[in-house]
Amino acid sequence: MRYAGVIVMIMCTTGCAGGDGVSPPSEEYPTSQYAAWPNGPATDPAYFPIAVWVQTPANAVRYQQIGVNLFIGLWQGPTEQQLTDLSAAGMRVICNQNEVGLAHVGDPIIAGWMHDDEPDNAQAIPGEQGYGPAVDPALLQADYDRMKAADPTRPVWLNLGQGVANEEWVGIGGPRENYPRYVETTDIVSFDVYPVSGIRKSDGERYLWYVAKGVDSLRHWSTKGQPVWNVIETTRINSERGPTPAQVRSEVWMSIVHGSTGILYFCHEWNPTFREARLLEDVGMRDAVAAVNAQIQRLAPVLNSATLTDDVQVTGTDVSVPVDVLVKSTQGDRWIFATAMRQGETTATFIMAGAGSG
Repeated sequence: MRYAGVIVMIMCTTGCAGGDGVSPPSEEYPTSQYAAWPNGPATDPAYFPIAVWVQTPANAVRYQQIGVNLFIGLWQGPTEQQLTDLSAAGMRVICNQNEVGLAHVGDPIIAGWMHDDEPDNAQAIPGEQGYGPAVDPALLQADYDRMKAADPTRPVWLNLGQGVANEEWVGIGGPRENYPRYVETTDIVSFDVYPVSGIRKSDGERYLWYVAKGVDSLRHWSTKGQPVWNVIETTRINSERGPTPAQVRSEVWMSIVHGSTGILYFCHEWNPTFREARLLEDVGMRDAVAAVNAQIQRLAPVLNSATLTDDVQVTGTDVSVPVDVLVKSTQGDRWIFATAMRQGETTATFIMAGAGSG
């Protein structure tokens, strides 16, 4: 493994791991994370949420063509026209619960409701310059209770800012101790951190692992077992540098190996001019994201199968380049997803429980 984020997938067939190598059928596919919500995200093991943030519904088909299956957020919406366009494309959406949304409570195009974005950040003061404190978690709890009272058949989704992973972030608006309280106010929790384009480091490519750090933190704070999703950079956003296609792929797989069960792409760019769908314009990035999405969708039944813990031990030749693994079990096979978590070169050895080294 030569640099951070190289993903290695190993399928070990039935006899490989010792014993009978077969998981009990009841454990092969655990109850879906979305089973509690009849109108929420699909519960089919072949479904893995791959979303884009606040994009124009007119581009829904173009996003479907690169493997996106969910919109999150609608600019000043939802509006009737936005929902009509999404329905025509067959693109489901998680959106605000406004009057239009509530008028469509029986509409299957809506997969969930959302809190306002990044309440943990310092909040702009309306009509004034400068910023005030973060949103009080108690206000989010009140919003959650209101949304659930209006529609208990769909989950509420919350996205937090980069302070989840980046403890140096100057934009955080409250104490770190608030994070578990924020997580309590939602059914699905997400966060965004953009190591190359958004953490204000000249060597952001050395911090791709922040995506995994944030996933770990949210999983730790998700005492109710909420699904954890996260947002991945694809553009320069408002900086001079953006990620390469290889770095985006690394961030995606670092996230999944650490337990993210939904991937959301940030597609906007403001430098040098605003472009909402920059991901679609950048042919190299678009094709790379399409390839990653196709890989995720092919592997969705595996990624949604039972996770095995303490099943594989990993040793590497360079301790400064740790290799992390996710182990899955389906149809009697073991799948090992491994990724290097830092830049550098290492050789990893995998030892499976009940088997010799190999």
